[in-house]
Amino acid sequence: MSPSTQRIDVHQHAVPDFYRAELAKAGIADAGGRALPDWSPESALDLMDLLGTTTSIVSVSTPGTGFLTDPSEAADLARRLNDHSAALTADRPGRFGFFATLPMPDADASAAEATRALDALRADGVTLLANNRGTYLGADGQDRLWRTLNDRGAVIFVHPAELPAPPVDGIPAFAADFLLDTTRAAYLLVRNGIPRRYPDIRFILSHAGGFVPYSSHRMAVTIANDTRRSPLDVLDDFRSFYFDTALSSSPAALPTLLAFARPGHILFGSDWPFAPTPAAQYFANGLDSNIDPGTLKAVNSTNAEALFPRLAATPPMPPPALPAPVRLRQAAQRTAARLVFKLVQPGTD
Repeated sequence: MSPSTQRIDVHQHAVPDFYRAELAKAGIADAGGRALPDWSPESALDLMDLLGTTTSIVSVSTPGTGFLTDPSEAADLARRLNDHSAALTADRPGRFGFFATLPMPDADASAAEATRALDALRADGVTLLANNRGTYLGADGQDRLWRTLNDRGAVIFVHPAELPAPPVDGIPAFAADFLLDTTRAAYLLVRNGIPRRYPDIRFILSHAGGFVPYSSHRMAVTIANDTRRSPLDVLDDFRSFYFDTALSSSPAALPTLLAFARPGHILFGSDWPFAPTPAAQYFANGLDSNIDPGTLKAVNSTNAEALFPRLAATPPMPPPALPAPVRLRQAAQRTAARLVFKLVQPGTD
């Protein structure tokens, strides 16, 4: 583990073997245009040690359980995934937490599973895909779920899914469509007043919120015109969201996020293993290279400790000392990643 970084990763994914098998039975071999990556707790810990991550809060990425059209099958798979994640967290205290999977778009079944996961399994929050078979967060009919989550002051990790539209040849969903999907969900949540009606819910938007920081004023003016609300109030609702840095801490994107987000609302994210290790290193180096030490510490850990108090109250045990060859290999990987990051930055001319 890098001695200079003690990160809390709020955007790391788990791909258990039984989930991969369920996807294969449905003919699904990729997510968002990327082949399903290999995953194991051991490989996750290796990546964490490389990035200097003490704790990762894992989640299941798209398609979640939405590929199952039978509600009972979707609910059963969500339970299995959450039981698996709870066991992972219990087996490695302090190193892992988890966001529970919910069987959306069934809001009632999702409310029931959220209750079980948060109350009995002690999940750190829940994962909600931006859209589930074309139904976006913030649409009508989701109030029971919002009430359940608001009553518990829950954290919601909003992750994009594939757009409910035909893909465009040559544009993988993860590269562009995911950003729009998150932005659509954020827009509808604000447009329909969910953050104001349920103020105890904390929403984390993946990938720096998609296009939200960049297009926030444009969207605020549109919503204000549509709803007769003040544009400043609408902007305040957009700024109530939390944002992770997964695939987003570049010299182009990071300043926009820092300029828009409220203090304390930016969290570290890697998106591993869907973002392969070199990509996770690239964007972690972008974070390390482009902000001052105080802001870096806040993004890496302090902001997450405030959002998840248990992480501050029970810091993880230090990982076992690694053999010298492993330490040397990781040091070489970090040095190479920093060099690559510097080489690919655009010039100033």
